[in-house]
Amino acid sequence: MSDQLAALLYELAMANRIVAHEGVLDAFGHVSIRHPSKPDRYFLSRSRSPELVEVADFYEYDLDSQPVVTPKLAMYSERVIHGEIYKARPDVMAVCHHHAPSILSYCITGEKLVPVFHLGAVIGNDPPFWDQHDEFGDTNMLVQQPAEGASLARALGQHSLVLMRRHGATVASSNLRELVFRTIYGARNAEYQTQAKVVGKITQLSPGEIEKAGALPKQPNTVSRAWEYWATRLAKRGGMPPKVPGKSAVKSAAKRAPSKAAPARRSAAKKKKSTGGKKR
Repeated sequence: MSDQLAALLYELAMANRIVAHEGVLDAFGHVSIRHPSKPDRYFLSRSRSPELVEVADFYEYDLDSQPVVTPKLAMYSERVIHGEIYKARPDVMAVCHHHAPSILSYCITGEKLVPVFHLGAVIGNDPPFWDQHDEFGDTNMLVQQPAEGASLARALGQHSLVLMRRHGATVASSNLRELVFRTIYGARNAEYQTQAKVVGKITQLSPGEIEKAGALPKQPNTVSRAWEYWATRLAKRGGMPPKVPGKSAVKSAAKRAPSKAAPARRSAAKKKKSTGGKKR
């Protein structure tokens, strides 16, 4: 594995953990990326809670969601969500499927989810609603068959978010960090929309505001600022993925967020300097 790919997979592990730490993913849900040099492949963790995902957990899949190498451990049963979206949307480089509580209210009621604040513009104008029952009748409500994944991808169309009846949501984006931004602020938007109903009448952003504010994730500083914040919160909690031995690019990426032990080391160094390094 090249250093560049190792660094990307490390960020994918971070992405899974960040979205979980921010309350969007729980024991279930998953984040994937398209292979950077093989567009007909993608990476997704083995079947594991997102908050625990590390680099060693990733499997490489083709776009039919078949593993390139026979896996030793269980795979996510809903991996076709990712494969079918990558197949239908060559522009998509990262996908997240989640069941955030704030989003579920809209998946259950079918009430329209709309952008209600500037960062909420990431959900776009009129995100689609996919009802699996319409096409497949009674199922276990998981998206496990290629035909189900393809149907979901068609419902997503050119949008970045699709709501799934009584299930959750799937988010697509042009890169991993932008995906994390869209996923977290999409869930926040749903939360704020619900809370605002208690206060009064809901109004949404205008089409022009949605277009202009929705372009914010395309600005590198906007996304990098948010990523640094979320990564720092994860590091302070001691939740960063284990580093991959011997991969300099991974070590460099990990340095972007301070380790939990950093304040303690700085404090010890300061104390040593003030005492001249002598024991008391």
